[in-house]
Amino acid sequence: MIQKLQLHGSSISFKVLVLASCIAIIGCARDPKSVMVKVISNHDGQKLQVAGEDFMIFGMNWDYFPIGTNYAYNFWAQPDELIIAALDRELGLLKEMGANTIRQYNSIPPRWVKYIYEHFGLFTTLNHPFGRYGILVDSNWVASVDYGDPQTRKAIIADVETMVSQYKDVPGILIWLLGNENNYGLHWNSAESQNLPDQAKPQVVQAHQLYSLLNEAINAIHTLDDQHPVAIANGDLQYIDIIAEEIENLDIFGCNVYRGVSFGDLFEQVEQKLGIPVLFTEFGADAFNSRTLVEDQKAQAKYLLGNWREIYEQSSGKGNTGNAIGGYTFQFSDGWWKFGLDSHLDTHDRHASWANGGYSEDFSPGQNNMNEEWFGICAKGACDDQGLYQLSPRMAYFTLKQIHALNPYKPGVKRSHIDKHFSEIQL
Repeated sequence: MIQKLQLHGSSISFKVLVLASCIAIIGCARDPKSVMVKVISNHDGQKLQVAGEDFMIFGMNWDYFPIGTNYAYNFWAQPDELIIAALDRELGLLKEMGANTIRQYNSIPPRWVKYIYEHFGLFTTLNHPFGRYGILVDSNWVASVDYGDPQTRKAIIADVETMVSQYKDVPGILIWLLGNENNYGLHWNSAESQNLPDQAKPQVVQAHQLYSLLNEAINAIHTLDDQHPVAIANGDLQYIDIIAEEIENLDIFGCNVYRGVSFGDLFEQVEQKLGIPVLFTEFGADAFNSRTLVEDQKAQAKYLLGNWREIYEQSSGKGNTGNAIGGYTFQFSDGWWKFGLDSHLDTHDRHASWANGGYSEDFSPGQNNMNEEWFGICAKGACDDQGLYQLSPRMAYFTLKQIHALNPYKPGVKRSHIDKHFSEIQL
């Protein structure tokens, strides 16, 4: 497989010709029209359907950042030939692994959403950050967003409406996703990951402002588009009672969850308080042991195996809550810029930036153990003379490939089949 990927990378000019031909013929590989995506609820639970077919989200948080770059690097502004070659390398691997969806922020141009769908069969969940990292208000950049400010609220809603109008008919759009742990942003003073907020010190007023604004945005999206459901990307279950109070028309509860090998009672909590399906917008484990200071691929694969097993077990018709519709594993390749953001960009940093007792292999009380630069299910190499880097799949990649080989919605698949499937997976 690696040799095949290298061959793709060395034939960029050929790919440009292929892309030009495909763009000239709209819908060269698929129907150019957007497909209907909806949530189905019945006595078995809740699930997603795409064009009338049951659809479990085998998703991936995917991005492209060469070593030495950071958040300021714009992959989509690169020459088409480089973008095509990179997509062939990366998304070919993703497709081979069994993924069917990627999560992208709304900086991705519509034509690349269409290209990814037509050439790889991968849907895109389009994510509006909802002011998480700042926003323009009356032509002024506001870094720390006040969700109670009328002008800021108006600017965010207008930006969301612009996104939906621009993308709603683009083939390959799956779900609208709003925010990214914006609730944690009420507590953190940096874009870097930190220890989870103290639940005993809630920002109640600010939380009501945030979720009431999300409610306005959801209603605006429903007015503009009835073909795709809307989700939020909450940080775990924080403020779920305020969410239930403020948001009236949410289709899917998306959440970034890092609890270790099990999600605990999350499925039951969401069913009880919101009554809508659960989508994990981020989850997973890093591949570095902060105690021994060495790479630990087996631990990473073990956590993903446990997480995905619960998602399968909690899917519709398996005798449990039935509200799990899939997830986006975090993440495809290591982010070498995640610790420090602007410094030592060519160093694979081994400093842990936050603590989590759910990951027992390297947790010590009072010590950080989560390494933000090591969450990739693929390791990343230096760029070649074409400006492209090679990937080295970790054990987690091959574990996910085995997991996704079973479609939990395939007719006749019961809980016993899921138990057998996961028990036979080899790390």
